[in-house]
Amino acid sequence: MDVQTWTYLLVGITFALYIGIAVWSRAGSTQEFYVAGGGVSPLANGMATAADWMSAASFISMAGLISFMGYDGAVYLMGWTGGYVLLALLLAPYLRKFGKFTVPDFIGDRYYSNLARSVAVVCALFVSFTYVAGQMRGVGVVFSRFLQVDINLGVIIGMAIVFFYAVLGGMKGITYTQVAQYCVLIFAFMVPAIFISIQLTGHVVPQLGFGGTLTGTDTYLLDSLDGLNQELGFAPYTDGSKSTIDVFCITAALMVGTAGLPHVIVRFFTVPRVKDARLSAGYALVFIAILYTTAPAIAAFARTNLLTTVNGTAYSDMPKWFTNWEKTGLLAWVDKNNDGQIQYEKGAAVEGQTPVFAEGTGHAGQRIVTNPSQASANELYVDQDIMVLANPEIAQLPSWVIALVAAGGLAAALSTAAGLLLVISTSIAHDVIKMQLKPDISEAAELWAARAAAAVAVLVAGYFGVNPPDFVAAVVALAFGLAAASFFPAIMMGIFYKRMNKEGAISGMVTGLMMMMFYILKFKFNFLGGGTPADWWLGISPEGFGFVAMLVNFAIALLVCHVTPAPPVQVQEMVESIRYPRGAGQATAH
Repeated sequence: MDVQTWTYLLVGITFALYIGIAVWSRAGSTQEFYVAGGGVSPLANGMATAADWMSAASFISMAGLISFMGYDGAVYLMGWTGGYVLLALLLAPYLRKFGKFTVPDFIGDRYYSNLARSVAVVCALFVSFTYVAGQMRGVGVVFSRFLQVDINLGVIIGMAIVFFYAVLGGMKGITYTQVAQYCVLIFAFMVPAIFISIQLTGHVVPQLGFGGTLTGTDTYLLDSLDGLNQELGFAPYTDGSKSTIDVFCITAALMVGTAGLPHVIVRFFTVPRVKDARLSAGYALVFIAILYTTAPAIAAFARTNLLTTVNGTAYSDMPKWFTNWEKTGLLAWVDKNNDGQIQYEKGAAVEGQTPVFAEGTGHAGQRIVTNPSQASANELYVDQDIMVLANPEIAQLPSWVIALVAAGGLAAALSTAAGLLLVISTSIAHDVIKMQLKPDISEAAELWAARAAAAVAVLVAGYFGVNPPDFVAAVVALAFGLAAASFFPAIMMGIFYKRMNKEGAISGMVTGLMMMMFYILKFKFNFLGGGTPADWWLGISPEGFGFVAMLVNFAIALLVCHVTPAPPVQVQEMVESIRYPRGAGQATAH
């Protein structure tokens, strides 16, 4: 069977599995909708947490970023991995002990204020919608290539699937669906990695192949990649170009942003006991490490195959995968010197974003070029987000492996999107409607409100998926920055500093969120005359500025809390009790 037939088959089977699980485990109460009834086993929760955590950014985009950025891409590995450890050790057990449904629920009760709860809801919505934009774009990329549909239509199909099992099953349905999705995505990630590692280095274990020599030579893979990059005018693959302060800030923002991600934190409310929260965090770390330690190897394999396969090859001799990706608009070639060969070098290949398909305007997929004879000799445009998906095709692996990667990419994107949409719906239904607007609402009405909020959230997420601001991983990095700037200080001080009061927490969250939003608008959307990287404050990129905004959040919160009244005695006693590992703290409805 060809790739498309295999893709329809594997994607159809996995989608049927997800929908079947959603029907089987559909939520019948608000507790099941919000926290899966609090009865998920640590092992299942560990797998579900790993699937929730390893989004399209991890599966599709992270290795693509490392493939293009080389050493600089390590910030994503260090930040996201270290962040999960921080979350598992510092926050998860204590939040589980508190026993609430959502992060805004924790902040509202801890800071004895509906205003604090409302600010936390706003922060959760900003973080979740920014994050889900990356997931929806990942869905669109997979559909556009492997199912031969437009990216926008792919996003709509993904919205429909997520809508079904997120709205019907709630956290209960999402949890068991994510267990299946983890199995699909990790198998899909590892199989091609093992195949290509054997091809290039002879090692079955990709991590060993990453540090090994090329088959039949004494040349190490990374040494060869450094040489290939330099021959084409790129910097050595193993050298970094980012400033030390930017690397530090991006890594730190990703780490502390992880600890503020509401869709990951809520996973620890689904287990019966605090002990189970710790155990499921350990399981999740093992499951996550399998993918994260493999990603650098896949990035190096993909970069090596791309440079050796494409550069200097006549366009007429390129395999079908090249023209198939051209049709998506995510890969393009412009023959600047009219020699019929693909020249892939450092520099801009094309300008503009519109694929040209009309006869007589160039090769299929060629983008509009304002100056085809520009100084740069580079003729090839490659979207970073296609590297993991195209890697098996470039390596000429069997059709079923190529289709498997498509199914895995969809599993990664949909699992995280579902978790984020649940956060959005529970923030609206529970933290706004139930806790503030209609405290006497019935459980059935609250459940309907949660499902309606999820439906609206799916539509908004689809819009952002069609109009994303950047690559998948870069969009997700901005979400982490928003979480770092807003949630992390309030959660940390809410657990470990009983003197922190509502005035300090609210002031800090609002300041941090506004700073981060301003920086994103200025340097990502050219708001108020945004400039080039040379204009970044202290040389810190938007992806790393969340760390700076977090420090300001801490400073403002501490300053304000010490010039305003201390929290009530009962709140301070409650904070004190959270830090002692006594009791299970069952999550209960209010």
